[in-house]
Amino acid sequence: MKAALVVRSKDSFTFEINDVSIPELSPTDVLVKLSVTGVCGTDMALASGKVGPTRQILGHEGVGYIVAKGEAVSASSAKIGDRVAIAWLRDICGKCVFCLQPGGEARCTAQLNSGRKIDGTFAEYTVVPERYIIKIPESIAAVEDQVIAPIVCGGVTAYKALKICGAVAGQWVAISGAGGGVGSLAVQYAKAMGYRVLAIDAGSEKGRFTLSAGAEEYVDVLATTNLADEVMRITQNRRAKAVLVCAGVSAAYESAPRLLGPSGTMVCVGILPPGQQVPYEPLLMIDNDLRIISSSVGTREDMYEAFEFVSRGLVRPVTTQKRLEDLPELGRTLGQTIGKPVIRFKL
Repeated sequence: MKAALVVRSKDSFTFEINDVSIPELSPTDVLVKLSVTGVCGTDMALASGKVGPTRQILGHEGVGYIVAKGEAVSASSAKIGDRVAIAWLRDICGKCVFCLQPGGEARCTAQLNSGRKIDGTFAEYTVVPERYIIKIPESIAAVEDQVIAPIVCGGVTAYKALKICGAVAGQWVAISGAGGGVGSLAVQYAKAMGYRVLAIDAGSEKGRFTLSAGAEEYVDVLATTNLADEVMRITQNRRAKAVLVCAGVSAAYESAPRLLGPSGTMVCVGILPPGQQVPYEPLLMIDNDLRIISSSVGTREDMYEAFEFVSRGLVRPVTTQKRLEDLPELGRTLGQTIGKPVIRFKL
């Protein structure tokens, strides 16, 4: 099968397209032939080698079809031809302190992740353990694979962050990094959930994109000298009830608390390099009763909830079709890309 293998040098990385063996099945695995896979910023962070060890085959936003299954896989779990999603979480232990609490599986201490501990979706085939098969629901049977793929990571990540942000319909939610893969989906989900959406990013092109995605207002950080004052003006001195920091840059984290109104919540989503710290003023947090929480990818339940927005026509990712051979270029340009690149494989 064809696969994109990450190759690192001292200060950079690229992807090489090679022929590798189709992965072998254990008795409890299914083999999936990929139709498409999204390309996520986390893939590039992993490729850089700055966020821990990885496999050579990355990727975690896949959609494909089961073409083989291990002898122990039950007929009720999977059948040949089932359309399935392959996500960041590939398996969990089901018994750690996180798995045993509601909604905790995304924090499983023994989780297997696509591209980190098991080969990812930048390949024509991949394997999935029986107990973590994610079947695409019938409610979106008519939705194209390339539209579903971004929901598998970026969409469910955005939805889960909004789900726990503490805002209610009609309140302002600010989204930094709103023009990126996760941020732009957060704009769509936030609008669908009834929030007033204030998008924050850099450049006029990102502004046009986020406004077309459903943002009510856009702030270009390159064109304003005081982000907090601009947010105050737009919200008529109320500021935001929640700020989703989807941008993986320290400046976004540093500015977020001053964008929050009383009892507001900052949700940490964008990934900074390990060890990078951000300064905060505790008195600001105390005086304004602010909260800081984190959100990673959602659970399988969250994913099915996120799919429902797609089935109702409320969320539709903006995608650009790519080939596996385009990955080296995407590794250099993903941060400037509008919308979500999706690689299509030959079926």
